[in-house]
Amino acid sequence: MPGPPDGSAAEGGGRGGLPRALSGLTTRGRSFLAAGAAAGVCSYLLGQPDLLRVAALLVALPLVCVVVVARTRYRAAGGRRLTPTRVPAMSQARVVLRVENVSRLPTGMLMLQDRVPYVLGPRPRFVLDRVEPGGHREVSYRVRSDLRGRYPLGPLQLTLCDPFGMCELTRPFDDSDTLTVVPRVERLPVVRLGGDAPGYGDGRSRVLALAGEDDVIPRGYRHGDDLRRVHWRSTARYGELMVRREEQPHRARCTVLLDTRRTAFPGEGPDSAFEWAVTGAASVVVHMLQQGFTARVVTDTGSAVPATWAMGAAGGGGEASEAAGVLLDALAVVERSEGTELSRAHEALRGDTEGLLVAFLGELDEAQASSVARLRRRGGTAVAFVVDTQEDGTAVEGPLRVLRTAGWSAVAVRPGDLLPELWRRAAGVDARGTREAAR
Repeated sequence: MPGPPDGSAAEGGGRGGLPRALSGLTTRGRSFLAAGAAAGVCSYLLGQPDLLRVAALLVALPLVCVVVVARTRYRAAGGRRLTPTRVPAMSQARVVLRVENVSRLPTGMLMLQDRVPYVLGPRPRFVLDRVEPGGHREVSYRVRSDLRGRYPLGPLQLTLCDPFGMCELTRPFDDSDTLTVVPRVERLPVVRLGGDAPGYGDGRSRVLALAGEDDVIPRGYRHGDDLRRVHWRSTARYGELMVRREEQPHRARCTVLLDTRRTAFPGEGPDSAFEWAVTGAASVVVHMLQQGFTARVVTDTGSAVPATWAMGAAGGGGEASEAAGVLLDALAVVERSEGTELSRAHEALRGDTEGLLVAFLGELDEAQASSVARLRRRGGTAVAFVVDTQEDGTAVEGPLRVLRTAGWSAVAVRPGDLLPELWRRAAGVDARGTREAAR
């Protein structure tokens, strides 16, 4: 017999005694008791014995249901299977609930209910018919969120009720799961980024893996080593054949600066400028990881997301997918900051002397733009996407001029712009793949 879905299993039952069963009277059951009591009083006041029989029936029916539910003994195991556990925003995930009767007696009618946050949709409820001993039932529902974040699912609640709906007993299970809604990732074209820095010469393009210098410490010769790698000076010194160590690859780096200042991004919701910036940062880091770069995200607060570099692999292999998952999980819970300056980001990136720098920025004044402009290292490549918060486009003219003068490839982002096109524009490439003339 197949086991329950992945996740912790729990047991439930109708045990709890008469006091617990009485507290589980439904509105219908309480109404029957009230009507029976009223009929009994009327029977006494009016002297109608037939009305007393009706009162006894109205009172007895819910009480009998309470006794039946209280004496019901069953053991049920429940579980949940969430597929997948990580979904992009505006995508659906499927939840499968499984209830198994592990007792020797059949159950009555059961009501299954799962707790979900309101942003994922209405709370799912299912009515299950009688479950035979050793049998199980599976039901499923779908959840969808337009907002990124981590959302708890559960605990699962199993409600035992009588056929007349007079009494219900709810027993929660102790299992729960977490659905992670990550930012959407847009596929970016493979282009060669480069910046022109006035006074510094042409910017250098970063390759995927640069061959480093040989390790100066030789090692002993091993069968199969290339004789061309024999280190003759060490061989003469130690009296045995020594070879140079293999070249150690040096990975190119990419840092994505994400501006999270609340004052820099007006508006709320999944279509806001800030959510566009988070989506852009997620798309760039995933793209660079697939190209073999090591990548990280740094916010205006100076904190890295995650705290260490994520290592990619050319071709988007398993290593790149795992690293991308770590970054996306971290970006799923990035919130807006209450800061107004970018000085902490400048301090966090002060020690970086190499690698590609991509910034997603909100509203800037020229002083803040000058602070960002100093983040670009001599001869390095830096790209900035500045969100235009004004419809006339005048808000970004000054910051763009400051960034471009410092050698940045700065692009204004306006409502409706597509990130792949902006990525090409930052590299100076048009939609046909030809390089545009420098402006």
